Amino acid sequence: MTRRAWWLVGLNLLIPGSAQSLAGDRKLGRFGLGATLVLWTLAVAALVVWLVWPTVFLTIVTSSIGLWVIALVAVFYGGLWIVLTLDTLRLVRLVKTAPAARAWIALSSVFVMVFLAGSAGYGAVIATTASGFLSSVFASGPPEPPDENGRYNVLLLGGDAGPDRDGLRPDSIRVVSIDAETGQAVTIGLPRNLEDVPFPEDSPLHEVYPEGYGAIDGCEVDACMLNSIYTEVELKSPEMYPDAEAQGSEPGIEAMRDAVEGITGLDIQYYVLIDMAGFQQLIDALGGVDVVVPEDIPIHADETFTTVAEWIPAGEQHLDGYHALWYARSRHGTSDYDRMARQLQIQESMLAQFNPANVLAKFQEIAAAGSQVVKTDVPQSMLGYFVNLASKTKELPIVAVDLVPDNGVDPEEPDYAVILQLVQQAVVPPTPEPTE
Repeated sequence: MTRRAWWLVGLNLLIPGSAQSLAGDRKLGRFGLGATLVLWTLAVAALVVWLVWPTVFLTIVTSSIGLWVIALVAVFYGGLWIVLTLDTLRLVRLVKTAPAARAWIALSSVFVMVFLAGSAGYGAVIATTASGFLSSVFASGPPEPPDENGRYNVLLLGGDAGPDRDGLRPDSIRVVSIDAETGQAVTIGLPRNLEDVPFPEDSPLHEVYPEGYGAIDGCEVDACMLNSIYTEVELKSPEMYPDAEAQGSEPGIEAMRDAVEGITGLDIQYYVLIDMAGFQQLIDALGGVDVVVPEDIPIHADETFTTVAEWIPAGEQHLDGYHALWYARSRHGTSDYDRMARQLQIQESMLAQFNPANVLAKFQEIAAAGSQVVKTDVPQSMLGYFVNLASKTKELPIVAVDLVPDNGVDPEEPDYAVILQLVQQAVVPPTPEPTE
């Protein structure tokens, strides 16, 4: 009876339903075995799709319907495993087993039940949380094709709304251009203080500023710089972009999209706005970031950015959200170009932290923070494709092009022909001539 008990417990773990088929309710056993076979079939099919068509697999697991189906399946199997395990414990007949083995048999059965049902329950929670997070952050709508060069160009805006400011103003402005086939990425950093910003001819801002932003009679805000365009349109003339909100955007964001397209000559298909005020929550949810600090960086005591409260020391540092935010935005004794470099460093460190183990372990915290931090018009239908593309990007070196004085760009008197040339050389490098 003791050997029989261990066999039943083992079979219940390896082939749920087999214990009932051998020693109990055959009808329940057939149902359990059928459900087990279906689960194994689904697992094998998922593995094949993941290996052969990864984009299809990722599209399914990043769609709301797919995630809810996964959650319901997990709940079903969690409940089934509880029923089968309790029934197996009944079939064991502990009173007829050796007294020394009874506690171990019971504990093993309970462990199996908790492990299988608990894993299924946690999977259901993750799936429903992910569905809510993705629905709240990502837009609905059809996917956009890549541009004429076969690339996707995404505008990344880091918004910083402080008490010394009238509305939000993007302090971090960067374009990520990704090859739609290879995943090779180029990042283009744009200084927030670029002046005389040109707009495409079909932009409503081109009619107001045909010679560039503020080039003739100034603008409607204090400083006529690149990051002021968001503030001006959002607060002064949102009617320029009447369809922005219906398309999952904002007038200020669409104005920035036009400005960046005019500067870079790229077609910007999507944007991502990161609220720096909630930025530290996301980093804390990730467990912090590891960065190499090149020199001591000050943390300011107030919003005037003049009084130093403490310093982030040079060297290898593990920064929590508060210190990472200040590392990215500190101004005291540094230039905007220093800040751009630090912001890129934090972004790269965060990407490194987004590994499957870290995300799964802290998914609910990351999702809660991310839904408050991120706003984007990337449609949910494109997530599977972009996740698969991102896996290729991580394997390739990223080309960084910063439009700063070291690269021949003077923000106060920028030569936009030179800027276009720098961007094109990075995004569409010349094909080397074949050697004879």
